[in-house]
Amino acid sequence: MLIIICGMIPSSIILPQEGLSLSIVSLNSSWQIHGLFLTTLLCGSQIGTISAISYLIIGLFYLPIFHGGGSIGYILTPQFGYLLGFIPATWACGFLAENDPSPNLIKFSLYTIISLFILHFIGIIYLIFGSIVKIWINNLFELFIINTLMPFPSQLLLCLPISLLSIAIKRTLLIK
Repeated sequence: MLIIICGMIPSSIILPQEGLSLSIVSLNSSWQIHGLFLTTLLCGSQIGTISAISYLIIGLFYLPIFHGGGSIGYILTPQFGYLLGFIPATWACGFLAENDPSPNLIKFSLYTIISLFILHFIGIIYLIFGSIVKIWINNLFELFIINTLMPFPSQLLLCLPISLLSIAIKRTLLIK
């Protein structure tokens, strides 16, 4: 449920301006991936992986909860490879966090960053496969820019706050 809710929340940062005013800069990403990483950091690799698989099943067969909608036809979109990357990314994030005897903000941030790279790696492989079999209208380079290069910096930026939030929740709830 957290993944679905986070998928609806746009990400942005607040920057100070002259005269003590603030401006809000929208980022090219949602909290969807980071909601999944938060679930995984808090509950472990098994729950995180089950959450990722459940999210895919719900989006493919029941509700249009993906960024571009949903249904079984979503498999033929370039973005679906990134959704497939949720599964190994959450497993890796949870595995690293579970096997760390002394977790801290730097390590949790590193685990989410590694998982983000895994997610994008799977997405890029899917883009390459789709380009080879001529599924996509756009060329591979355009799809790579749209689906990886544009959202990646903001997704990378959100790894630190999600790691901080997971540590704060773990300490508040006394989760080991």
